[in-house]
Amino acid sequence: MSMLSATGPEEIASNQAKRVVLPNPVQILTLVVLVAAIALPLFAIFSKSAQDASGAFVGLANFLTYFTTSSLLSSLTNSMMLGLGVTFIVVVLAFIYAYCLTHTQMPAKGLFRFLAMLPLLAPSLLSAISLVYLFGNQGVLKDWLFGETIYGPIGIVIGSVFWIFPHAFMILYTALSRSDARLYESALALKASPLRTFFSVTIPNARYGLVSASLVSFTLVITDFGVPKVIGGQFNVLATDIYKQVVGQQNFQMGAVVSVILLFPVVLTFFAERWVEKKQKASLNSKSIVYQPAKQGLRDITAILCVVPILGAMLLIIGMAVYASFVTYWPYNLELSLNNYQFDLMDGGGWGAYFNSLEMALYVALFGTLFIWISAFLNEKSQRGNGILRDLIHTLALVPMAVPGMVLGLAYIFFFNNPNNPFNGLYGTMAILVIVTIVHFYTVSHLTFLTSLKQLDPEFDAAADSLKVSTLRRFFTITTPLCAPALLEVFCYLFINAMTTVSAVVFLYSSKTMLASVAVLNMDDAGDLAPAAAMAVLIMATCALVRAFYWLLSGPVLNRLQPWRVKGA
Repeated sequence: MSMLSATGPEEIASNQAKRVVLPNPVQILTLVVLVAAIALPLFAIFSKSAQDASGAFVGLANFLTYFTTSSLLSSLTNSMMLGLGVTFIVVVLAFIYAYCLTHTQMPAKGLFRFLAMLPLLAPSLLSAISLVYLFGNQGVLKDWLFGETIYGPIGIVIGSVFWIFPHAFMILYTALSRSDARLYESALALKASPLRTFFSVTIPNARYGLVSASLVSFTLVITDFGVPKVIGGQFNVLATDIYKQVVGQQNFQMGAVVSVILLFPVVLTFFAERWVEKKQKASLNSKSIVYQPAKQGLRDITAILCVVPILGAMLLIIGMAVYASFVTYWPYNLELSLNNYQFDLMDGGGWGAYFNSLEMALYVALFGTLFIWISAFLNEKSQRGNGILRDLIHTLALVPMAVPGMVLGLAYIFFFNNPNNPFNGLYGTMAILVIVTIVHFYTVSHLTFLTSLKQLDPEFDAAADSLKVSTLRRFFTITTPLCAPALLEVFCYLFINAMTTVSAVVFLYSSKTMLASVAVLNMDDAGDLAPAAAMAVLIMATCALVRAFYWLLSGPVLNRLQPWRVKGA
């Protein structure tokens, strides 16, 4: 006890500073890995965009060719128009859905919230395939389009709205659930009408959520490859242009040019989102009262009438894909069978592609969680010294959020397929698929861990310092158990995204490392639409099963690692 009392805060801080002044080997290794996995591939793609087919430097000549070719330039216009249109539709629908769940007393709100997240478990290709069965030339609802075709901007808009909706909904639900009840009480006392209260209280409270949801939605639209590839028809966008230039025409220079062009709106959106985040002020403080809406029969019924059609459209798309996967031969033999699940008889990859995806997803979840967690821990605990090194690691960790999957995958071709690269042996292996997927989803995982670490009380470190507990022992006995929820969440996040991703891996697989999401694309190209739907449904079912295991196991695991959570412990 005398030792504890003799150690003051200033001495503890001094000891901490002395311990972290020198960079540790793992921190240096983290920087080297991030440079090799992020910075150097991106430098390779910028270099390729300024070269001709022979590798000679041509400056901006390739960009001039792009902007003077009307067929190529139209892709940029199409992408921007789609981005703006889909963003508006998604944000409006997500806001209505989130508002009904947070500002009314409609029944079964938990169920409606859970079902709204289902599109996250499926590859974006699933919605496009389902739309073909619904509104295609032989679709069950083809007459609903009044003579228009689903193959083009209409199909891209509907498919994009489906799979982007949960992303916007999560942001807006969080923003609207933080409303301060005192503001609504003041509006009621001033006899403000419900409409005026909505525009003077609700909208200002959620404005940053609206801006953030809009920026995220816009980024996802213009970088998506799956939906426009399956149902876009002759309507070209930037993401599909990259694929056509590289795979169809073997024009890697022009593919690099389109990739760089695609980077610009995404990077601008990224910095805009960062700026909005810095400007955001806390909507709740210690004196705030969380808003709990009162029961109002007419309003609650109206909320149900608003939410049910939105959810019904989402379930229709999912249900159609599931149904089509069991139909023997659409539309001539509608008997249900498992014929479409005989993947080994189809062109695309077979059951081996599915098991490759499982293997890759497990590697991504396991190694990705461990590496990102250890690097985030060491980087956060090194903030009192080595500021430059810490800032470099944090900056590199944020870069993947601003890099579309298609651009990252193409950058990996240029970097790792170079014979002079000592890492050339990784090209065409499962390892490169694991690395590019971890990098693609690195930022969200990194920020999740940093948020969890920043929530820990500094007194934990002070007590450990006073007891002279080593960093390694502190990592395993204090920090990791306290951050167990974040570890489990990131593991599940990485697994599901590894199963569903297409854009980041579509350029990097080999005949031995075919993945299920890519097999969906290949079967669609081969005309095997029903087997493609079956594989997409299998991916969604797998992700749903993993999510269910997460919900079932997270409780016992947390009770084991955090016994104080158990009542009476």
